[in-house]
Amino acid sequence: MTTRTGWTRVVVAVDGPAGSGKSSVSRAAARALDYEFLDTGAAYRALAWLALERGIDLDDAAAVVALLDDFDDFDETTDPDDTRVSVAGTDVTAAIRDPRVSAVVSSVARVPEVRVRLNERFRARLDAPGKAGIVAEGRDITTVVAPDAPVRVLLTADERVRLARRAGELDGQSAEDVARQVTERDRRDSQVVDFLTAAEGVTTLDSTSLTFPETVEALVALVAAEARQPR
Repeated sequence: MTTRTGWTRVVVAVDGPAGSGKSSVSRAAARALDYEFLDTGAAYRALAWLALERGIDLDDAAAVVALLDDFDDFDETTDPDDTRVSVAGTDVTAAIRDPRVSAVVSSVARVPEVRVRLNERFRARLDAPGKAGIVAEGRDITTVVAPDAPVRVLLTADERVRLARRAGELDGQSAEDVARQVTERDRRDSQVVDFLTAAEGVTTLDSTSLTFPETVEALVALVAAEARQPR
């Protein structure tokens, strides 16, 4: 498959609200396609983790932006079967999924300069040498980071289904806590980027009535359909 734009490989961009399954579905699709996988949310989580570790006031946007100068040592592997995240050589793969990080990541992600700087890093990673394609998921992917990607998908689902799925992913939290966390994260993130409405050229994939394997199959089919498009 060749891309329609200047990308050196196939870029599959997946966006959607919290609990839509975009991370797990994108990872599984990357595995099925033998592509790489990039969870852009991990970078925001890693920055939030670093802020917490250093006692940074997350309401101080300037202080958060200043952290980016020490974020060059951030690294995330793109193997869908072994995704590891590290900051300055410290493996934080598990730590960034801690509830304390989840509770504050939106405070980091909503800072405009943070988004600009990290989006630049994401573009470079998407176009880096590697496998024939890469599946990237997260906020801004379909509209800002890769608005010209050959495959752009908004993965969504009914709110009740999304909450149930997210509750199943998180241990030690009540359904009420999960619902509050997801709703608040969507509310805060929506102040920065519209991830509930598919932009022009973006395909909406509603997984409300689909099983996980069916959703993965549907995403893979979208990539296959793009491969059949005349150039």
